[in-house]
Amino acid sequence: MPELPEVETTRRGIAPHILGRTITGAVVRNRQLRWPVPRSLGKTLTGRQVKSVDRRGKYLLIGLDTGALILHLGMSGSLRIVKPDTAHEKHDHVDIVFDNGRCLRLRDPRRFGSIHYTRDDPLDHSLLTSLGPEPLEDTFNGDYLYARSRKRK
Repeated sequence: MPELPEVETTRRGIAPHILGRTITGAVVRNRQLRWPVPRSLGKTLTGRQVKSVDRRGKYLLIGLDTGALILHLGMSGSLRIVKPDTAHEKHDHVDIVFDNGRCLRLRDPRRFGSIHYTRDDPLDHSLLTSLGPEPLEDTFNGDYLYARSRKRK
């Protein structure tokens, strides 16, 4: 399973290629991931502009001018930036195509990954609300750990 540092590396790798770009379409080759990919994903995303690329836990959050995408790589998933005409392979399930002639391709051999679109704040999504603190934030410190460890065995 991609661990948090690998997800952060993925975030940093894709951000320069998609930030500020407009989505021109999406191709869903296999809807059957951990949760089914919405049939309307391509229609929903077309014309949206990428405003941010963030991470919360092991989830990638792609902030759009309207709503956000929440992506999880599952146990074996990866994201690649490719040209849209690059031949897809067996486990390339979803492509998100951008106006710069690039495509964000989700490859997931075990299909434990997921893609969700929300119009609301992605941090309020049920997948993210119960996650613990971010280990790289200033609030995750000795005082926090001390307070959380009291009255525990």
